[in-house]
Amino acid sequence: MSRLRPEVEALARKHALVNACRHGGKAETGAVIAKLMSEVPDLRSQARIIHPEIVSLVQEINQLTLDEQTNLVKSSYGDLLGEKPSRGQRPLAALPDAEIGHVVTRFPPEPNGYPHIGHAKAAILDEEYARHYEGRFILRFDDTNPANELQEYYGAIQDGLEWLGIKPDLIKNTSDDLETIYYYAEQLIEKSGAYVCTCAVETIRANRASGIECECRTEGPANTLKLWQRMSNEMKPNEAVLRLKGDMSGVNTAFRDPILFRINHATHPLKGTKYTVWPTYDFAAPIEDSLDGVTHAMRTKEYELRDVVYYHVLDMLGIRKPLLLEFSRLELKDTPISKRKLKPLIENGTATGWDDPRLPTLTGLRRRGYHPQSIRAFVMSLGLTKTESRPTWDLLESLNRKVLDPIARRYFFVPNPVRVEIGAVPDKLVRIPFHPDQAMGYRAIPFSGAVYIPSRDAEALRVGSVFRLIELFNVEIRSVEDGHLSGSFVGNDLIQHIPKLQWVSEQHIEQTVAIPGPFFEDDKLSPKSWIEEVGFAEPAAGEVGIGELIQFVRCGFCRVDAPNLAIMTHK
Repeated sequence: MSRLRPEVEALARKHALVNACRHGGKAETGAVIAKLMSEVPDLRSQARIIHPEIVSLVQEINQLTLDEQTNLVKSSYGDLLGEKPSRGQRPLAALPDAEIGHVVTRFPPEPNGYPHIGHAKAAILDEEYARHYEGRFILRFDDTNPANELQEYYGAIQDGLEWLGIKPDLIKNTSDDLETIYYYAEQLIEKSGAYVCTCAVETIRANRASGIECECRTEGPANTLKLWQRMSNEMKPNEAVLRLKGDMSGVNTAFRDPILFRINHATHPLKGTKYTVWPTYDFAAPIEDSLDGVTHAMRTKEYELRDVVYYHVLDMLGIRKPLLLEFSRLELKDTPISKRKLKPLIENGTATGWDDPRLPTLTGLRRRGYHPQSIRAFVMSLGLTKTESRPTWDLLESLNRKVLDPIARRYFFVPNPVRVEIGAVPDKLVRIPFHPDQAMGYRAIPFSGAVYIPSRDAEALRVGSVFRLIELFNVEIRSVEDGHLSGSFVGNDLIQHIPKLQWVSEQHIEQTVAIPGPFFEDDKLSPKSWIEEVGFAEPAAGEVGIGELIQFVRCGFCRVDAPNLAIMTHK
């Protein structure tokens, strides 16, 4: 039987359901408790009692499907999911021509690397709009370039989306639809909308830049179909391509007969060597979007000049046209985002792998200690807009801090420790809560006549300096000789305006905190991208599981990466 008052349980249930709906069906216990205590302040004194009850309630809510959770919110609490967003978060801008229950969005990553925060922006916006309009969200792997794609990357992308709480209604591969795509290519050829070009790659590039048509363009549909068949059966890479008949004299160079198909004999991770002619994004995307029922196709604005190609293909084929919407790419200061820039860092050993905590990959962010809830909030604060922005990490850090603060256990860590002997104080066992506001239990720290404090604090101490050891007592320095400090106990009472220092006792563990930083500083590799602070931590820190998010008091939030090694998330 619940120990919560009925009105408190009802309030907690409401917040758990709303939180779950907003984060892919999985409510966060810490977020629910924080919301509850902000509305009912007197619960803070009962934190130890209510915590296990909220944990149980959240587990119950998380066993429901997202649809069940959403229906319960709508039936019991009205339009809470449409309430005013928190400060810094933009409301979803209305989609043009959108109808409730009829919106279909898609996220089409190419499996040629691990997903990064730019992918997170696209995927989260796509899913948020689909859920807002009670529609469908499709994950479609744009896997039509076998030379760059690996089986590993399909799984990495799905794992990244799952970590973000994103649940597609359909997962598919463009490569599964190649026969259908070939059919439409032949339809386009028969309508004189495309031709096989046998010019050299350099010639095609030069002619497009100059607006010059090649002789291949005048070939009729019958011969073009024959050449098209030869592309699959006889020709080698770069001997021929299929090009769209666009406008070679137009100002928009993207519409100057772009390439629609290339010959590629590389082994595909799913299809092997079954196919040798592969569509480019310019052809595959509009066909797939149309056939998948996509109503609103969102993509970064770098594709904006290619909109005319997208619509022209669909117009020529006479099939349904989705609505294209563009948004700005996500760029972070001093941080490479694109896989084109990330891959060399990994291949040349500058980064240790896709999960290097200095990288903006989802695996890197996860390893560093960023919470998926904060990434979603970060993306939603940017919104669906074409306005160029280059946010710093500060915004993401502040959002992550709000998520971690109520759920992260506190521990003491002393970098570069300096010993302070304290006489005339009996040995004692100090019980300190893991969190000042949440019911997370206590750890016991033994004290036996001496402590270690950070060297940066020790350097400021002089004979007569008085300070307080956090959660312990006050100390006055009696002597400072050759870096050796000694002091005495001067009471338990809180004294205003004296330093409060973190500490560890004679019983401690060795601890390293790695501090990642940007790879680049003023476009040059930074020597400060990885700094390690070595010191001592309280014994309880050695019991923390790998992957747990914690806070080292006065240092910052960290993720435990290995025994005796934590990675600093941020201050």
